[in-house]
Order: sequence, then C-alpha cells, then structure tokens
Amino acid sequence: MTTAVAVVGASGYAGGELLRLLHGHPEFAVTVVTAASHAGQSLHAVHPQLMALPDRILEPTHAETLSSADLVFLALPHGASAALVAQLPEQVKVVDLGADFRLRNAVAWARYYPGFDHAGSWVYGLPELMDRTEIAAAARVANPGCYATAIALGFAPLLPHVDTSDLVAVAASGTSGAGRKASESLLATEVMGSMTAYKVGGVHQHTPEIEQTLQSLVSEPVRLSFTPILAPMSRGILATLTARVTGGTTLDVYALLQDAYRDEAFVQVLPSGRQPATASVYGSNAVQLQGCFDEHSGRVVVTVVLDNLVKGAAGQAVQNANLMYGLPETIGLSTIGVAP
Repeated sequence: MTTAVAVVGASGYAGGELLRLLHGHPEFAVTVVTAASHAGQSLHAVHPQLMALPDRILEPTHAETLSSADLVFLALPHGASAALVAQLPEQVKVVDLGADFRLRNAVAWARYYPGFDHAGSWVYGLPELMDRTEIAAAARVANPGCYATAIALGFAPLLPHVDTSDLVAVAASGTSGAGRKASESLLATEVMGSMTAYKVGGVHQHTPEIEQTLQSLVSEPVRLSFTPILAPMSRGILATLTARVTGGTTLDVYALLQDAYRDEAFVQVLPSGRQPATASVYGSNAVQLQGCFDEHSGRVVVTVVLDNLVKGAAGQAVQNANLMYGLPETIGLSTIGVAP
C-alpha cells in the first residue's frame, strides 16, 4: 500500500522539485497539493515542467485538507510552518523544509529569525551526520538548509584535526535559493554577469544551524565565519571551506574525506586533482567534494557542490521520509546530474 502524501507550498521551487521527485517514487503517492497566493491555479500553469503529472488545481492550505494524508512535506517560508503543524493530527508525519524547527537554542532563533516565536526543535534530518535511527523513529523531522548541508558535510570529517573556533566558509548559491517571490535584486538584468555577497558579517540565518550541527560532533567550541554569495545561475551551491590545522602538522584531507563518506550513497569524493562543479550535480541528490592541505597557510581547503533544490531541499526531504518509513534511503532519488 502506498503512502498518501501532501505537498504544502507546492507552487514554489522546492515544492515543484518535491513533486518531480515524488512522481518517480514507488511508495509515495501525492494526494494533496496546496499553495497560498497561487491557490486556485492549475499545477501545470505554475510548473510547466510537470506536464507528465496529472493536472491538479492547487488548493488553499488548510489543516483539514492535510489531515487525510499520511505524510506532509512543508515547503513554506520561514516562520510559517509552526502554526500549521499545531493543527495537524499527531499521527500525520511531517518533514519541514523550512527553518521553524531546526534550532534548539531559542536565543539564537530570536537573533536570526526576529519577529517569529521559537517553536522548539525536531529531529534534524542530515542523515550522513546525524543518527539515522533517530530520524527513522521520528514522526516530525526538520530538513536542513541548503548552505547548512553543504558546509556541514564539508567540515565534519576535519573537526578532530582543525581549530574549530576558526572555521571559514564562502559559498555561492544560485538565485532559486531565494525562493520564487518576485524581487528586484533577483531580476535577470540585475543578476546576469554579476556576483555579489549578501548578509555579510555573520548574520545569515544558516550560521547558527551549521554551528549547532558541527558542535554536536565535537566537544570543542565551534565558531564559523560564513559569507554567502549570489551567483548568476538558477540552481546550485559551491562552498569553499577553510580551517587552520592544529599542532602545526600537515594533514591528508583527501583521505579523511574518503574515509568519512566511503559508504554514503549520496556523497561523492572526487578523484584527486579534480574540482567539483555545480553543473555536475544539477537535478541530483548528490554532493561532490574535494579537499587538500595548503602548506603555505597551514589551512585545509575543502570545496563542496550540491543542488540547493535537491540535496539542499526536496531531495533530502525525500531521503528523510524514506528513513521515516523504513524504506531504502535511495528510493526515488538519483546521484546522476544533468549536464551541461
């Protein structure tokens, strides 16, 4: 028997990716699709790429409608999930792609998400770094952010060997990371042929999430300097991570990455000397990494790419749902990208 699935926020980019991935999933059947401003419109009118799916009218988002589903994916703006979840029956499983339930620290939440009450925290769904048995046993899972996934996966294997109080990440993301809402700064004429940093100075909302994840892996204090960059591409993240090696010794970064992710289906450490490219993972749930030791500066350097809409959002949500239902983690997901 298939699992009845609802997608909330189906008109957005992450919602569209969820529908694309779920269409090929043998165990999950989409029964409800809802939206806010696009409610009443045809799914095909909003997502022309989904013509192979049965056409539906996007319904308004009401808890009563969602209560008929076994599993609900929430692809909503930050701060919008908590009130809706409070109205859902306890037996309905939920994967939230927003930030509402990611942070355990209420003070950090108030600083990085001002204007929204802290709703508490759920099991954090980054399977490669967290306890998979906790995800499998959970009825409610908080899906990680896209930058957070890339940066945490890149730094995690290095933590025992570097100064965790001096982690630096510079990461470029495609415009889809900002969502589908119209914005002057995301117009093609503003973005094409240009790159710009934003939320500079430690104010990006993924900073405490990344620190929380990495802190759960080590006893030493973790401090991250994170600078995000808007890149002229529709999707993808390229993160460059550096950290100072402790003890003044050299470090085989490549071997550490290989050892850490040798058995992970979705994390690919590239052959030595080959750098990851965002186009290589477009449309896939794969993460590609490369690492080396910079003898001149005494720092490690790791580069990471992923598709912010798949492994950074919808794909990871399906990966978590697979675990929650006792299914093979890879069902309905691909590690093969679309290039060029």
